[in-house]
Amino acid sequence: MRALRLHTGQVVPLDRSNVDTDQIIPKQFLKRIERTGYGDVLFYDWRFRSDGTPVPEFILNSPKYRDGTILLTRRNFGCGSSREHAAWALLDYGFRVVIAPSFADIFFSNAGKNGLLAITLSEEVVSGLFRRAEASESYSLSIDVENLKIRDDNGWTTSFEMDSFRQRCFLEGLDDISLTLQSEPEISKYEVSRQAPWLRGFPPLL
Repeated sequence: MRALRLHTGQVVPLDRSNVDTDQIIPKQFLKRIERTGYGDVLFYDWRFRSDGTPVPEFILNSPKYRDGTILLTRRNFGCGSSREHAAWALLDYGFRVVIAPSFADIFFSNAGKNGLLAITLSEEVVSGLFRRAEASESYSLSIDVENLKIRDDNGWTTSFEMDSFRQRCFLEGLDDISLTLQSEPEISKYEVSRQAPWLRGFPPLL
């Protein structure tokens, strides 16, 4: 996954609670075997009418938020089924960060494993960010993963929490495969030790 140390981007305020994964990426679009191509159908049932035309009132269809990369939303984001496609769709659309008062546990885990930073802030702080974003033509935040700080261009700042292992994964761009490959010498040594005597001397099938 792509490393994330410092990200500055426009905030997209999605003022909804309990956004479930079937709304993030509806089930009819889960047939692809790649992790790409889901951005076009992110929030499909909210973005488009039954005839495929855009819903003008939905926030992602507003030209004002076309370049947004930080999604601001309400509590319990990512609830519902455990589909990893929800994180893929948000990333493929262009989001790198989601800020909310709380997340569904499985979505939170899936997001982190794919390089989508889910940040939990208090209800009060999130409400303040909504007010700033909705009052501005283009409200941006800078997310500093190394120092666990968030700031805007007007001097506002706050901190956020992240366990050290998850922080390291974002800073170094480590997903589960990358973490496993860091132990490749030990894995190869173990596989050689398990080989039948007549196979020793051949490279392990890794």
